[in-house]
This record gives sequence, structure tokens and C-alpha cells, in this order.
Amino acid sequence: MNFFSRIIDNYSAIFVLFIAVAVLAIIAWNIALQIAVKRLKEKNKAIFSGGNIKNLEEVIVQHSHSIKSLDKEIQELYVISNQINGLAYRGLHKVALVRFNPFSDVGGDQSFSLALLNGKNNGVVVSSLFTRDGARIYSKSIIGGKSEKYPLTEEEEQVIRTAIGNETKKVN
Repeated sequence: MNFFSRIIDNYSAIFVLFIAVAVLAIIAWNIALQIAVKRLKEKNKAIFSGGNIKNLEEVIVQHSHSIKSLDKEIQELYVISNQINGLAYRGLHKVALVRFNPFSDVGGDQSFSLALLNGKNNGVVVSSLFTRDGARIYSKSIIGGKSEKYPLTEEEEQVIRTAIGNETKKVN
């Protein structure tokens, strides 16, 4: 008998037991791997169930194209927003009117001051003074909410404050 056959005869029960344990371990490992693969398939099915997409690369490429398209649209909206903002600052949208009686001997609030301002508080104040002899109309340019060239009357200052929004008092 040779050396290996004697070892096999003496330790055959141990070898069988070892091989049985190894086979059971391999079977358990195989079952665990099958369960893991099944879970991955279920996750992939949940991820890709919405369309005809075959793999992750196609998903990434599709999302990349979508992001580029959205980025282009955002840039266009940003340009439009800046144009609208520029128009808002140039357009006259701060308007207020104050009627008053500058002279006690003339009846009624027939005189007025009208402020027409843009988003930067630039514009004009038009005032009309009604007297017995007639009506006089004055205009003063306004820059930054102030008149740089001509002094403002109390009513003109009030109408500018109202137009800018610093005064919330109701005006006649």
C-alpha cells in the first residue's frame, strides 16, 4: 500500500465529513448568492420598469440630454427675466395723485400733483394750480425720488413719497 491509500483508509470518515461540510457550505453560499441576485433583479426591475430602457448607460445618456435641454431653457428664461427686469425699471409703474387746495379763497381741491416714476424712482411730477384767473401746469423732473433742479412743494414731495411707497396714507 502506498502512503496515500493508508491515509485515506485511516482518515476516510474525516475526509467524508470534511467534503460534506464543504459541499453544504458551497450550497449555502450558492443559495445566498441566488437570493442576492434575485434582490438585485427586483431592484433593477423597479428602476427600469417605466420604459424600454435596457441598461444604465442609456438612462445616463437620456438624463444628460434632458439636463442639457433644461439648462438651455433656463438660460433663455434668465435672458428673458433680465429683459423684463430692465423694462420694469424703465417703465412708469409708480403712480400717485394728490389733490389739494393751495389757496383758501378758492373753493375745492381742484389743484393736483401727479407723480409718474419708474423702478429707479426717476420720472416726472406734474402739478396743476387752479386759481380764479385760470390753471397753471408745472412739471419737474425727478431723479432718484428727488428734484435736482427745482424745489418741490409739500404736495409734490407727498405724491413722490406715495408713489415710491414710503407713505401708505390714502390720497384723495
